[in-house]
Amino acid sequence: MPPVQNPTNLGFRRAAGPRTIDHMSTTLHIEHDITDYPTWRAAFDRFSDARTQGGVTAARVRLADDDPHHIVIDLDFEGREPASAFATFLHERVWGTGRAPALAGTPTTRLLVDPDARP
Repeated sequence: MPPVQNPTNLGFRRAAGPRTIDHMSTTLHIEHDITDYPTWRAAFDRFSDARTQGGVTAARVRLADDDPHHIVIDLDFEGREPASAFATFLHERVWGTGRAPALAGTPTTRLLVDPDARP
């Protein structure tokens, strides 16, 4: 019969220390209406470098199933601070100029964190 292994040592490394909300993975959730998806998508793609420089680690774009003019974007960041800074950048430097292609109305944003990963 093989020896029983210690159930508290399953090969997982212990995290360096407790994570704070400022250092948790954060998603910038954006919703807004658009006039034309291809035009909007071209503008979104042109901002690829800005997203990278702003700390975006992943991006997901979805259209509402019942409304092809309502778009949802989730941008992932390593923490709350870069996500908040990027939201400010979007509000002030992109959407606030009145020159955002295919944007209809005012976008809404919200920072999201995994409730099970909170310290």
